[in-house]
Order: sequence, then structure tokens, then C-alpha cells
Amino acid sequence: MFSLLFFFFFTKMFCKPDTLVCSLPNSVSYNRQPSLSANHSVTVRRPFPLSHGTTTLGFIFQGGVIAAADTRASAGGLVACPAVHKVSPIHSHLVVTSSGSGADCMLWERILTREIRLYQLRHRRCLSIRGTAKLLSFMLHPFKGTDVCVALTLCGWDKEVIYVCSDGARLQGDVISVGSGSPYAYGVLDIGLKWSLSKDEAISLAREAVFRATHRDAYSGNSVDLFHITLTCTSVQLVHTTQAQHTSQLWRLKVW
Repeated sequence: MFSLLFFFFFTKMFCKPDTLVCSLPNSVSYNRQPSLSANHSVTVRRPFPLSHGTTTLGFIFQGGVIAAADTRASAGGLVACPAVHKVSPIHSHLVVTSSGSGADCMLWERILTREIRLYQLRHRRCLSIRGTAKLLSFMLHPFKGTDVCVALTLCGWDKEVIYVCSDGARLQGDVISVGSGSPYAYGVLDIGLKWSLSKDEAISLAREAVFRATHRDAYSGNSVDLFHITLTCTSVQLVHTTQAQHTSQLWRLKVW
């Protein structure tokens, strides 16, 4: 009788009404599932902000399309890499200049290359520059408002220069410059850019624009990558920035 009364008293004091599991005083319940929020990702703040910068440009003239960029990758006051390729060939008649986060730009360039190649295999023809820009814009638009930082300028053989950024916006023009050094590059381009430029004059103008921007913008510098896109081939010409104003012949030439 005494044991039965003790049992009822114990259950009344320490047991929950809707469960058979008793919780002892000062004990930890190990059978509870951890509460999970709807968003499982945890955003970790950087200990200090990292400023990024670059100088890229593309313009149209009577002999084709010119695309150029510097080669410095910066992270705040640190020159992370002095030889980054910010102008990348997507296929034989399309190059892309990139600015923004280096990792994001590399990822989306590879995704764009894959999608264009798949389109070419399915339809047996290359996707147009406008179609490529529209495709990239649709793929980037869902990431609007996130930390994705991508700004790509598409320079293609059908004499079009189109800018696409990570919020899905598309801008088309005869001359486009992107990056922290773009105001200085625009100053040179606005003075010397004409439709009737020869190939050598267009190459010299693009080289001079990036070169002058590297002298005023702390986040741009090192070398200049320069592409000339025509209907027959795409060529890249590289000039060291410290020799840009003194060199008349470019020291390296590659044909893609």
C-alpha cells in the first residue's frame, strides 16, 4: 500500500501529463530532437570588408570588336594575384570580360560555356550574342539580392557588346567599361573612339585606356589582356602595362 501511494506521488510530481517518460529533477532530457529552423545555412560575417576592383572594356569599330582588361586580382589592400585572366574565350567568336568576385565569375563563365556548347550540339549552330546574353540574364536573375557578385561583358563576332550583371540586368552599347577603373578608361575612350579606326589604332586605344586606368585606380594594374574579335578568328594580344606607352609592337600573339 505504501509503495502504491509512493508511485502515484512520484508520477504526480515529476511526470509530464502527456508522456510516459519521467523527468528527474536537475536532469537533461536526451530524447528530445533538436529544433531546426527553416533556413539551415548560417551566414558568417567577414572579419573585415574586402574591396575588389578591376578595369575591363569592350567596344565596336569597323574592323570588329575589341575586348581588354587588366590582370590584377585584389582583395582589399592585397594584390592576391598579378596574372589573372579577366578576358576569357567562350567559343571561337565570343569572349567575356569579367568583374566582381573571382570565384563567382569563374563559375558562371564555365556554366555559360557549357550551356552554349549544349545549344550548339542540339541545334547544330552557335547561339547568337543576344541569345547568350538573354540566357545568362535568366540564369542570374534568381540570385538577385544575394551575395553573388558577377558582371560579365559579352563581346561577339556579330559586332555586339552586351553587359550582364548578377541581378539579371542587360545593357547593350557600342562601348562598355566595367570596374573601379572604368571612369578613367571612359575618359580615354570618349576622346579617341571612332567607327573608322584601323585595327592597330583600335588596339592602341584599348591598351592606352586600360593602361591609364591602372595608374589612377589602385585595384587595377600589372598587365593588359587584349582580344580582337573578327568573323574569321579570335586573337588575344598581351601587353605589359609598364611598357604600354612605349611599345608599338605587341610582344605575344595567340590565336584561338
